[in-house]
Amino acid sequence: MKKGLFVLILLLVTATFVYTIQPKIKSTTTTFSAKKTNRFINKDSLTLKSRVNVPLGYTRVTYANQSFKTYLRNYILKPFGSKIVNYDNSEYYWQGGHIGVLDIAVPKNGLQQCADALIRIRSEYLWDNNRKDEIGFNFTSGHYCDWLKYAQGYRPKIKGNKVTFHKTAVADSSKANFYKYLNLIYMYSGTLSLYNELKSVAAKDLQIGDMLIRGGSPGHIVMLGDEAINAKGEKLFLLFQGNTPAQSVHLVKNLEDTSLSPWYALKDGATIPVSNYTFSSAKFVRFK
Repeated sequence: MKKGLFVLILLLVTATFVYTIQPKIKSTTTTFSAKKTNRFINKDSLTLKSRVNVPLGYTRVTYANQSFKTYLRNYILKPFGSKIVNYDNSEYYWQGGHIGVLDIAVPKNGLQQCADALIRIRSEYLWDNNRKDEIGFNFTSGHYCDWLKYAQGYRPKIKGNKVTFHKTAVADSSKANFYKYLNLIYMYSGTLSLYNELKSVAAKDLQIGDMLIRGGSPGHIVMLGDEAINAKGEKLFLLFQGNTPAQSVHLVKNLEDTSLSPWYALKDGATIPVSNYTFSSAKFVRFK
């Protein structure tokens, strides 16, 4: 009886000891990972490029000043610590997967989801660089809808998978009408249409502005926002994304390799976890 009581007390003491130290071990690991993630971060910087330093032995790949690549690299970020906010002004339930929020508005209509956010960024670049004739995207049905026709007053008539365009509105080339056009694209385009429409790119040829995509419902897409290379020709990339529900576009951490985060080494066909989504088979595409 005494022996049994002694064993019971010993087990209780041991269990109490394990329970006491377990949170400390977990806390230490979390702190260590956070330090690794933050070692490349400049918290006072307000552009994508200046927010993140390159790892030792790497340099940023140089691109022309007016290119889409340079445009993305110098995209303005909100102050460090800014939270991801949904279209209805509520905070996204998980704030642990990003190191920056891009300074781009989230429309209150809820339409600007993951693919839509990247469509908007690409379209605004073309608009700002007087390349408006290149703004156009396929609907999921495969029908092409371009900004110039929309600005002339043409609108789609959609019946099932059949789409025809008719001049039913007055001509309007204003910026406000441009955003109405984008809302139309958001409604009828998405990851599936981009997956089918855009040219595939091999991992070895990736550049800033290319995208990692999985088309479908639901699908997901992220864009490459910066690029660094070492003497061996090995490349690293920064990734940013929109999301569903529509929310702040944000620069993501690399949660799988915290020693490299937020940089990613990307490979064809790889399983790539990105914040709240895992690409089980990587496919890369590029805007025309």
